This record gives sequence, structure tokens and C-alpha cells, in this order.
Amino acid sequence: MPRMMPKVDVVIVGMGWTGAIAARELSDTGLRIVGFERGPYRDTVPDFVAPNALDELRWNSRGEMFQNLARETITFRNKLDQTALPMRRLGAFLPGEGLGGAGLHWNGQHWRFLPTDFTMRSHNEQRYGKNFIDPDLTIQDWGVSYDDLEPHYDKFEYVCGTSGKAGNIKGQVQQGGNPFEGARTREYPTPPLKQGYAERLFTDTAARMGYKPFPQPASNMSQDSYTNPDGVQMGPCTYCGFCERYGCYNWSKASPFNTVLPIAFKNPDFELRCDSHVTKVELTDDKKMASGVTYIDVAGRECFQPADLVLLCAFQLHNVRLMLVSGIGAPYDPKSGQGNVGRNFAYQTMAYVYPFFADKRMNAYAGAGAMGMTIDEFNGDNFDHGPAGFIGGGYILATTTGARPIQQTTLPDGTPTWGSGWKRALRDWYDRSFAIQAHGGSTARRQNYLDLDPTYRDAYGMPLARLTFDFPQNDLKMRQFLTAKVTEIAKAMNPSQVKVSLPPNPFSIVPYQTTHITGGAIMGAERASSAVNTYLQSWDVPNVFVHGACAFPQNAGYNPTGTIAALTYRSLDAMKQTYLKNPGRLI
Repeated sequence: MPRMMPKVDVVIVGMGWTGAIAARELSDTGLRIVGFERGPYRDTVPDFVAPNALDELRWNSRGEMFQNLARETITFRNKLDQTALPMRRLGAFLPGEGLGGAGLHWNGQHWRFLPTDFTMRSHNEQRYGKNFIDPDLTIQDWGVSYDDLEPHYDKFEYVCGTSGKAGNIKGQVQQGGNPFEGARTREYPTPPLKQGYAERLFTDTAARMGYKPFPQPASNMSQDSYTNPDGVQMGPCTYCGFCERYGCYNWSKASPFNTVLPIAFKNPDFELRCDSHVTKVELTDDKKMASGVTYIDVAGRECFQPADLVLLCAFQLHNVRLMLVSGIGAPYDPKSGQGNVGRNFAYQTMAYVYPFFADKRMNAYAGAGAMGMTIDEFNGDNFDHGPAGFIGGGYILATTTGARPIQQTTLPDGTPTWGSGWKRALRDWYDRSFAIQAHGGSTARRQNYLDLDPTYRDAYGMPLARLTFDFPQNDLKMRQFLTAKVTEIAKAMNPSQVKVSLPPNPFSIVPYQTTHITGGAIMGAERASSAVNTYLQSWDVPNVFVHGACAFPQNAGYNPTGTIAALTYRSLDAMKQTYLKNPGRLI
């Protein structure tokens, strides 16, 4: 029998960005709240003080803050007729583990989706006709608009002290910002980051070609100090070049540690339980309500935590798996198209082009996670897709996030992979190139989904999540188009040579691409085509709310964190204003 714990009002499963935001936003309600984190407790001090925070072997190569695959992993296949096998090493994406989750090791790239991203089905049908969209795609509208989310985007930017330059304030295009962005209420809270030589070279070339480059929005602090609306202070970015895959030693990269958790921890009614792995959401006998969660505590004991409200705030994969294991909603069947839990898994479509300069050094070691210059002419529906034959797009970014010798050494094509030839190439070409990336969206496809693996189980005896995924033809056409545009810009810089690097096709789970995986518990205005409503409330179990990228019906070209947070803030507003006063379905 599980150990019975005293009942609380709310349990939060996962204490990354969404869980931490939930704990902070509910801190003034007087509710008794327990936050569960399956990994260890961490904080800036002592875990990420210098020089420990800059250990490339520890954090990058050995992945100490990432998911422990010996305890829990996923299985993967490209097609339905293949047998899925476990992912034994971290590869294509890097789920976090421990307090702060993936919000600790992100780069700080802080985007808002475009207005048309939220109406991808209806907008493209209206502009190009229904027959233009590949019938294999299961894209759909979100059920919310950019205007619905704008105040929540704004709130998160000011919580994080985001650095940037507005391109559209209340409908007025602003010089130096992104002219394609949706209208925002006000300027960013802090000015853009300084840019390096590579970014300036890209900017000059792109502008000469008629594009409109602008600084990437960055939750890396650009000024000497910043105090967010809750009174939490951040320090200046030192351009140390250790952001992605690392914790920040200087409180200058926004994370749950230095934004929202300090306020949550002041709440005497909030209890954090780290090293506590939730295995299942328990339902009442009639399966219509959640009664709490079962979890394995730090001592290895199975426990049951009763609660009136359950917030699933874990990483995308884990939220969907918990819903499937717990019987919350109908599992998706790709053959019949019935069911919604697990449906519309989507990723990101990436391409990289590296110009090499025999006579120039980039000084790329002076970098920051979101330091970069961008053009948006080929993102979303910012251009005419008719001649191109696909929908969607991506932004083009020149960036130098560091020059870390293990992870970020890029050498020209034809370089030997070992020995004296490799050493000579490293001597000749280190710090003489930089990445120009096409960061493309990902359209949902009928055959791409998550379910429970029939064979493999985790350390606690629960079925693993099984991922079935391959790139849609639509996205491969998009990648080819974007790669050609990036290559054209790179060659216009007159480099010594150019290297093009594309992820494998068919999709492989081995090389890293991005951690931006989405879908599986998608949101919508209609129960028949979504797992949660537009407030992220389960249609089937109304006292369960599911926060995170799992709610995306498909993925846009931009990084997802800003939209994840905006959806979470909107959900919590509705929870506080309506649900807590009169529990029940919000739609």
C-alpha cells in the first residue's frame, strides 16, 4: 500500500519554467501547494558558481543536468511498421532533470510567435486554398490568438528582463526591430545585447541584400542590473560563452532560479519535494476527476498525495506519458485518426551554414546564449509560399554563443576526423567561422505521435513513451528553400569556403538538433480535435491542467519558451479568476 500523505489543494508535477510560474502565480491564493521535482534540488550557489559552471566535460559531455536515461528514457522509430528501440544516449533533444528543468540550460532565446502561427490551418487555406496544404498534415488552429496572448508575452518578458528592440509597438513599425512581429504594448524591458564581429558581418551583408536584420530577443541581461516586477534582481551578462547546457553563475540568464522561484519560496503554504518521481495521476472511480498523484519519494517509498487540483508541468514527453499512463483522455490512433492524447508530435526543422574566413577571426569565445542577428523575411507566412510549394518557414540567425572547444569546434568539409590532419585543421580554422542557422517550424503529420511502448518499461515498472516520427515532405521542402537562402547570404560575405550541415533524413534520434519538441496534448476550442481546451484544462478530467509545449498543435519557426510561458500565465489567470471560485470546465 502506498504511504498516504496529508491532503493538499494543489500538486504541481515538474518544477521547470511552467511549474515555477504556477507556484509563483498561486502564491497569493492561500492554497496549500506541493511541487514535485523528480531530480535534485539546485541553486545558483553552490551548484553553478564559477569556475564549476564553465566545466564543458561535466555539463556538456557528461550531461549532468539532463534526464537520467538509465532510469527513464523513450523508445523511437520512424514508421509504424518498425520496432521502436530505447534511446540509450542523449541525442536529438535534451530533457532537463532537477529543479529548474530545461529552463536552467536553455540559451535565453525569447521569442513571441507570429500572429498567423496561431491560425496556421485557416490562414493558409484562406490565402492559398485548401488543396495547397498536403493532406498528410494534421495542422490546426490553436483556438487562441496572438492578441489573447500579448499581455502574457509582455509579462514574461518583464519577469525575465528580456533584452531586445521592438519592431511593432501598438501597430507602429519601429526602426531597428523586427518589422514582421505582432504588435506589442511597449518596448522590451532592457536594450539589445552587444553583438560580435560575426553578427556585424552578417548584418552588413543581409542589409546590403535588402533584408531587415534585427537583434535576437535575449533573456541574457544586457545592462548592469535589472529588477523585475517582483523585486528579483538580475546581474549583467559577462559574455562568457557558457549558456546552452549550462547554469548561469552570474544571475544574468533568466531562469526559474532568478525570476519566479524566489517568490514561490516565500509562500509558507508551498512545499517543494525534490527527488520525488510522479508515476501516475490517480482518478476517482468514475474516471471523471483526479484524486491526486502517486510518486516515489527520495527514500524509494511509493506514496500517494491527495489533492483537489493537479497541474502537469513536466517536460513535453513526460506530460503526455503521464496522461497516457493515467487514462486521462483517449490515446491517439494514427490508423483511424481517433483519440487526441499523443497526437500531433512536432519538432523543429534545422539547417546550418558555416562560412570560413582564412583572414578573419570571430572572437566567438565572447558570446552569449541569445546573442545574434536575425532576419525574418522567410518565417511563418511573411512571404508568398505559392511558388515554393510548402507552408511554414523559419528565421535566419547569425550567432556566436561561445567557442567551446569540445562542442563548438567546426572544421571545413574534407577535414580528417583524427590525427595530424585534424590537428592542423584545428590550428588553421579554429575561431575562423560561425553558424548561420535556419530555424524552421514543424508541421504536424498524421503518422507522427506518442504512445506507450508495449515492451519497454522504466525503473519503476511503468511503460516508456514511444515516439514515432519522421520529417514531413512539407518540412523537407521548407528546409531546402531556407538552406538555399542562408547559403546565398553566406557566399555574399566572400568567405574562403562554405560548409552546409543538415540533420539526417530520415530523422535520427542520435545527433542533437533542438530540445524544442511539441504536441501530444494539443489545445483547441473543440473537444473533438484537442486533448485540452484553450486554458490548458483537460477536456476529460477538469481538475487536471497540462502546461507546456505539449499543448502546441504544431511548432512555429521560433523557439517555444516565450509561448509556453504566455499560455501558462493565461491558464493560471483563468484558474484564479474563475476555476478556484467555481471548479468545473472553463469552456
